[in-house]
Amino acid sequence: MCGIVGYVGRREAAPILLDGLKRLEYRGYDSAGICTLDGTGLQLRKCVGRVDSLITVVRAQPLQGTLGISHTRWATHGLPSDTNAHPHLDQSGRLVIVHNGIIENYADLRRQLVEAGHHFQSQTDTEVLAHLIGRHLDERVPRGQRPTPEQLVHAVQEATGHAEGTYAIAVLHADLPVCLVGARRGSPLVLGLGKGENFLASDVSPILPHTRRVVYLQDGDIALLYADRYQLWAGGRPVERPVDTVQWSAEEAELGGYPHYMLKEIHEQPGRIADELKRVLRSEQGWAEFDALTPHLEELIRIKRLVLVACGTSWHAALVGEYLLENLAGVPTEVECASEMRYRNRPFEEGTLVLAISQSGETADTLAATRLAHEQKVRTLALVNVIGSTLARECDWTLYMRAGPEIGVASTKAFTMQLLQLTLLALTLGRKRGRISLAEGRRMARALQAIPDKMQRILRDEPRIIRVAKKYYRFTDFLYMGRQYNFPIALEGALKLKEISYIHAEGYPSAEMKHGPIALISPEFPSVFVIPKDALYEKNLSNLEEIKARSGPIIAVATAGDCEIRKKVDDVLYIPPTLDCLQPLLAVVPLQLFAYHVALLRGCDVDKPRNLAKSVTVE
Repeated sequence: MCGIVGYVGRREAAPILLDGLKRLEYRGYDSAGICTLDGTGLQLRKCVGRVDSLITVVRAQPLQGTLGISHTRWATHGLPSDTNAHPHLDQSGRLVIVHNGIIENYADLRRQLVEAGHHFQSQTDTEVLAHLIGRHLDERVPRGQRPTPEQLVHAVQEATGHAEGTYAIAVLHADLPVCLVGARRGSPLVLGLGKGENFLASDVSPILPHTRRVVYLQDGDIALLYADRYQLWAGGRPVERPVDTVQWSAEEAELGGYPHYMLKEIHEQPGRIADELKRVLRSEQGWAEFDALTPHLEELIRIKRLVLVACGTSWHAALVGEYLLENLAGVPTEVECASEMRYRNRPFEEGTLVLAISQSGETADTLAATRLAHEQKVRTLALVNVIGSTLARECDWTLYMRAGPEIGVASTKAFTMQLLQLTLLALTLGRKRGRISLAEGRRMARALQAIPDKMQRILRDEPRIIRVAKKYYRFTDFLYMGRQYNFPIALEGALKLKEISYIHAEGYPSAEMKHGPIALISPEFPSVFVIPKDALYEKNLSNLEEIKARSGPIIAVATAGDCEIRKKVDDVLYIPPTLDCLQPLLAVVPLQLFAYHVALLRGCDVDKPRNLAKSVTVE
């Protein structure tokens, strides 16, 4: 979950690399480092802390050179420290590497290298890989001679062949001042193709200020980059990969006047949803037309069972999807936590489709779950945000959520776009399978088209949400509750509060509260009820009364115009009325804003919460 940036070209590398690290800092911010190559050799700077700390170091000790690699770290092996920060050198001190991933057999490899006379400076698995590549390179290069770029490529191939686990790496050698090498297995790595310069990065965000032309490396690929060309190998043989054009701009990944990416991304939700509805929703037919799924629609309609796999926030979206797909489309649906399913010998029934949900398309557990499905010859559909991601390439079919770049670690707009695509998929399957009439389909289409304006009304009510946040930000525990479509929204609201404010919060189905959690209720334990006017409103109200009877403070997320709820709770966050199945799209917005403002009041860094990174590419 670390971030890598590499550059080879004609410009000074250090400013490009440091700017790239700032754009990748959501992938890790325990420590950072940079290495450039100039006429005197490798120039290495690294330190514990965030990228700004590294920038300070570089200002004090400037770097030169038009070739370099850099890294921002999310610690796995070894505590955050100057010594454990990347880049890492090999035994000779002439080869340097940055790495995202985990080398699972590093302890055995380290033992073998120590027995061969190697000495290590850090506790990391990455330094072991650096030494291993250096050893294989030394074996290939006659004493007294300089290595060739091709020899470095072969050394990387041999060393990674002995490494178990995942990696995306960038490698420099002091005797090769014109090129750098990249390789990947299980962790993302992208080439950026410029004019007289080329780039390596963990994702496209550091590349976009310079070029939109990219090549997404595949597992097992090794890349050799010069300023004016590049070569790719896989399995020891030259290969070609398609050159893609990134559809969003560098400006879309900027703050744009907002104090934090999270707030910007919350406010982007109405526009993103409106754009996607214009693109795919056919209101007269009461369904959606997905470009990528149209050729497979007949097969999709015949699916007998859906299994949704995901992690974290995407798992909460999958839980909403379960209600949508069963209620609207009549398809038996299950939701699996990908990290658990990957280690079960789960049999899939004939006619099953596995729908894998991941913002990045690189989530390690979700990828493993889809590979398990492939082993049983089961069809897979990816719902992802990142075009060219591993999940998008490996699944049989792909549905893009089109949220645009999401930089904030705590997902907001990607979640609502997942909800939207699952809603559109359920609506379309319901219409095509005869479960939803034309009139009902049109009614739902009109309700969907009203969602962006209703979201804007919630966002305009932000001052009220801030007042509620000021009332509750000192509490240390929260219970979030909802029923049916809104139970997963309670889970998501609790997760957002945990992620960015570090307050303990739990999500529960409202009716389950009396099966245990009610024991926690006290005047010091607030409850958040997601209780819009829906089919289970009265039953949810009864659950709320049980909390009130025990003097627990209550915040309600309720339907505008509900006067009864105002008399029963301490505070209300209102959402406009809509169809029951569309309430999650609205109910999550005030919970996102509540978590954001609570975190601000507590002095937390909402965009870079402690111990978290955006894309979980390791187990």
